[in-house]
Amino acid sequence: MKTPTRSTVLFFLVGFLAVQLASAANWPAWRGANADGISTEKNLPVKWSKDENVRWRVPLPEAGNSTPIVWGDRIFVTQPVGDRRTLMCLSRVDGKLLWQVGVATKEKEPTHGTNPYCSASPVTDGERVIVSFASDGLFCYDFSGRELWKRTDLGRQIHIWGGAASPVIYQNLCFLNFGPGETTCLLAVDKKTGKTVWKNDEAGGDAGAPPPAPKEPPADKKAAPRGKWLGSWTTPVIINEGGRDSLIMSWPGRLCSLDPTTGKERWNSTSLTPLVYTSPIHSEGIVVAMGGFGGAAVAVRTGGSGDVPESKRLWHHPRSAQRIGSGVIHEGHIYIHNDPGTAMCLNLETGKEVWNERLVGRAASGVNWSSVLLADGKCYTITQGGDCFVFKASTTFELIAKNPLDERSNSSIVPSNGELFIRTHKALWCIGGK
Repeated sequence: MKTPTRSTVLFFLVGFLAVQLASAANWPAWRGANADGISTEKNLPVKWSKDENVRWRVPLPEAGNSTPIVWGDRIFVTQPVGDRRTLMCLSRVDGKLLWQVGVATKEKEPTHGTNPYCSASPVTDGERVIVSFASDGLFCYDFSGRELWKRTDLGRQIHIWGGAASPVIYQNLCFLNFGPGETTCLLAVDKKTGKTVWKNDEAGGDAGAPPPAPKEPPADKKAAPRGKWLGSWTTPVIINEGGRDSLIMSWPGRLCSLDPTTGKERWNSTSLTPLVYTSPIHSEGIVVAMGGFGGAAVAVRTGGSGDVPESKRLWHHPRSAQRIGSGVIHEGHIYIHNDPGTAMCLNLETGKEVWNERLVGRAASGVNWSSVLLADGKCYTITQGGDCFVFKASTTFELIAKNPLDERSNSSIVPSNGELFIRTHKALWCIGGK
């Protein structure tokens, strides 16, 4: 066998590093490639303001809650513009708009004032970009903005809170939690054609749910039937479960595992209350799901089958803080920034609270909808008031930085190749260190 030369080894090493860097630079879906909010980057900035460490800021035409995604030199973000639902493609170098495509809405659907249209983030595999425009359908575009396929036959997504669940690409499939509302289902389509591979219908509202959630005032301040404001906004998560891939989904009243290729249910835990905003998080063979508005939180050991008995739960909190953004898991602990503005650390195995700290910024409101980004042992979030917090992922609370942008935001912070991308209601920001 011929011994490789030094130049040959160097060639392959450089190629390997280039692939690793390219992979680290991409953030192809809401919460990243593994849907866990965790980045492997170690050179992200920790201090910035609206005047410091800003590479560029590009105004956006209207308010929006969706989080951008990044692939190579392109940024993709969904954006409402009047009665149009659109996908924008921008240059990551300077934020210049490369193209914008979309569809005129058929019939304006209800939503809440805090949740503008186009709240679902896009997803890409490097060849195509798939986006959900709720009642107006599921659309697929190539990197030049050319429409590859569309599904406009999914039904109406009618809910007083509006929609938010993002599509997910897995192998040759694309998954979408379509709902909540009068049409609620988990759909798997062929990512190349848009044709249905499988579909699981789920009862909307509070049908079949266990104990009722606390009474929440209806959005329109009028008496609203209870089921009108319940449902799941979960974006599905793919995990490795006992050597095989599983799709994890939290529905009103239950957490379940499905075969992603067929949609067949593997196990089910009736442990949640009927209002769920967050997506499940997972690590070390444990799945954690958290309900909204004082709802339940639960941790389940993966690998089971059928109905999971109460005795098999690791822990169960019948009532928790309001949670809209999802958390992260790091070294056996959960870190989450709750809606009321409190950051929290929980033990993954026991659910025991380690610390609970209020994050106070410059804005009057500390309300938080942002999901946590974890990178290099640090947690990143942004509040509705535009205060960006960086705190240590540690069993001892340590606030590293407080960075005000002074613009309202309900999105999450995105890392890519040493930079952070932050979507506010007014603009898209690119933050870079010195």
